[in-house]
Amino acid sequence: MRFPSPAAPLVLIATAFLLSWSLAGGHSAEHPELPPAAVDLPKADAGATRTAVVGGGCFWCVEGVFAELAGVTEVVSGYAGGTAETATYEKSHDSAHAEAVRITYDPAVLSYGELLRVLFTAGDPTSANGQQPDYGPQYRMVVFHADEDEKRVAEAYIRQLTEAEVFAKPIVVTVEPMPHGFFPAEDYHQDFAARHPDNAYVCRWSKPKIDRIRAAFPALVKPGAGK
Repeated sequence: MRFPSPAAPLVLIATAFLLSWSLAGGHSAEHPELPPAAVDLPKADAGATRTAVVGGGCFWCVEGVFAELAGVTEVVSGYAGGTAETATYEKSHDSAHAEAVRITYDPAVLSYGELLRVLFTAGDPTSANGQQPDYGPQYRMVVFHADEDEKRVAEAYIRQLTEAEVFAKPIVVTVEPMPHGFFPAEDYHQDFAARHPDNAYVCRWSKPKIDRIRAAFPALVKPGAGK
């Protein structure tokens, strides 16, 4: 009979710790530590505001992630990429729309490049047409640029991560114009994760992404977040 080594319990404890750390927000092959954007928009004077529109799977998750960040004053769930006629939850899934969020932020506190870094950390930028567990073009990870400056920063960051081989697989995030604008989603979608913390979907999919951002970017989250 082979007896376990006295160190075996320690190995099991360490393994369990590393697994729980990864699930709670630690870095892994799917979610490596990302460098800051080398190309970014300039900081603005205090009191200025900007907006950014991005998608990264279900907007409940993405909204919950960006609501955590210091300098973010509003996050609205909605639809972008398609027309006004298809900007509803039922119609958007058979249109050019992606579930997206519009982030209003203070560029003196938080930069556009930092928003992209958070987006690519919260989800998986190598996952085409969706984020687990939601798949289809409406759940694609996408950066909707409002002007050429935002487009330049987004494309430069994707290129930076690609050249550095940060991810084992190709980045498939799309950088798209927003010809028809952003359309807020139905009221029941707004602040969903915050209003329904015990919802099964929120517990299984939204909360781990929020926890990942809290762990990865403690300097960027609002004071007291998660307490």
